[in-house]
Amino acid sequence: MGTLLEIGGLSKSYPGVKANDDISFVIQEGEIHALLGENGAGKSTLVKMIYGLVKPDSGTMVLRGEAYTPAKPIVARKSGVSMVFQHFSLFEALTVAENITLGMDDAPNRKELSQKIRTVSEDYGLPLDPDRLIGDMSVGERQRVEIIRCLLQNPRLLIMDEPTSVLTPQEVDTLFSTLRKLSADGVAILYISHKLDEILALCDHATILRMGKVVDTCTPKDETAKSLAEMMIGGELEIHAQTEFTPGEVALSISGLSLASKDPFGTSLKDISLNLRKGEILGIGGVAGNGQDELLAALSGEAKVEAGMLKIADKPIGQLGPNERRSRGLLTAPEERLGHAAAPMMSLSQNAFLTGRIRKHLSPGGVVNSRKTNAFARDIVKQFDVRTPGIHVAAKALSGGNLQKFVIGREILQEPSVLVVNQPTWGVDAAAAAFIRQALRQLAARGAAVIVISQDLDELMEMSDTFAVLSEGRLSKPQPSEGLTIEEIGLMMGGDLEGAAHV
Repeated sequence: MGTLLEIGGLSKSYPGVKANDDISFVIQEGEIHALLGENGAGKSTLVKMIYGLVKPDSGTMVLRGEAYTPAKPIVARKSGVSMVFQHFSLFEALTVAENITLGMDDAPNRKELSQKIRTVSEDYGLPLDPDRLIGDMSVGERQRVEIIRCLLQNPRLLIMDEPTSVLTPQEVDTLFSTLRKLSADGVAILYISHKLDEILALCDHATILRMGKVVDTCTPKDETAKSLAEMMIGGELEIHAQTEFTPGEVALSISGLSLASKDPFGTSLKDISLNLRKGEILGIGGVAGNGQDELLAALSGEAKVEAGMLKIADKPIGQLGPNERRSRGLLTAPEERLGHAAAPMMSLSQNAFLTGRIRKHLSPGGVVNSRKTNAFARDIVKQFDVRTPGIHVAAKALSGGNLQKFVIGREILQEPSVLVVNQPTWGVDAAAAAFIRQALRQLAARGAAVIVISQDLDELMEMSDTFAVLSEGRLSKPQPSEGLTIEEIGLMMGGDLEGAAHV
């Protein structure tokens, strides 16, 4: 097969930063081409230019031998370029067919569309019922809708951004089978992922970006995850050994925790019980939408429960709010970085104050101590290697990985007795992810109890001492992580909370 897309010297600048600098590479028809790089390397800007969301300052693109200058996504789609975004754009109250209609430029009538959805989805191993409500579907099934919506428009290039971040192992296998079939049919796939094992297993070629420039290319099958990561960061990737787990006293007790979801499409918590000990890292796996947000809300104090359902050091806290729980040592870091973990328009210093006020004593007598607040923010930036011009920069100006390091660092430096984090390294590059995981391990080694909620099973297996799965609002019995297989975990994530257990 020949060349599909040739990119020559693409550049794009924003005030104070050159996002893409003279980028050139080629995508062949039918190949699965990885686009790799740390957070802030320029991947998002590049694919937005290919998809018509951003106009390049200079450079050229040639698609199937003709000049390609998409002014907007509709032009890209008509040229055969489609994209499945990391964050889905689906309406939960509408059906599969209704959502697909909204995303198509020339949708056929409903009967014809429904038949096409069934035919195409079955042909590619992603069966869908066009009449099913999105709100009743798992995250993996919702991704199928996004993919089929693209395939119905007969793309020649399919861009996929972090497509497996919320899938079970079995769903990942199904997706890979689909992508390989598309590749065999001549469709090129530009694949963005921080999961380097996936790149090794799936991709034919890889282009590596660093600081907006192409710094390397390779054939993934000739590399290792470590060598790929080192190409991305431009240096040696430091690997830390797992610290030995020595459990202490019970730090957090959860007994019969139940909580009705406020979201009509959310998942209510049902009779969750566990004892979390000092020095323990409990990994909680599960497909997104199975009660993770509700669990974090119940633990953080954003949602109150019966007093005795939650205890810190054997003292009931279920009826306490977030600030009172923080004062007792229970801190949390939610999944959504901007808007929940950090206020986008506020500076890093102000964001440091928001959660550090109580434990760092930043407002004695009710008056903000700017000197102490700024010193706290600088400590976070320095100790957690947050790349930023300064602490007065707005949170929204940071790349995802740097903001995540700031958020995690802000909580860790308050020395919690219990820390609950949701998706600590989601969308974060290899070096930043390794840094965050090590910081959490070190916190546990100092005697804190840590809960890590994540859809990244490799992450959970790497760092957790004990493991449980959240499925349909129920939590499996925590058990030692050592010895668990990915297959067992996948079954548990699919709802078999007892049958797959090995204890």
